[in-house]
Amino acid sequence: MVYDEDLANRIRKVFARQRNVSEKKMFGGLTFMLRGHMCCGVMNDKLVVRVGADKGRAALKRPHTSQFDVTGRPMNGMVVVASPGIQTDASLRRWVQHAVDFVSTLPAKEGSRK
Repeated sequence: MVYDEDLANRIRKVFARQRNVSEKKMFGGLTFMLRGHMCCGVMNDKLVVRVGADKGRAALKRPHTSQFDVTGRPMNGMVVVASPGIQTDASLRRWVQHAVDFVSTLPAKEGSRK
């Protein structure tokens, strides 16, 4: 499993005060779960964010983004942000916040209250 540990640590700092966050290895990287839902993650040196279908289309128009696809079938509402798009802590925080905003609209999954 290959992922950028420095990027993972930067995301951990963003989530430092957030409750109900856990980590899970999946998709060949590290995923951050919020209230039991996939929120964002690290694959290689890229950030994967779950922003929902509506905001996903708009997010894909931003620089350094592409659609998330690990199986040959793109996942709607999931966006990959290449490292130039998350170089600063502020840009990383903004992308993670987009994911948190979307996932916060979903009902908590059973057993996710940690």
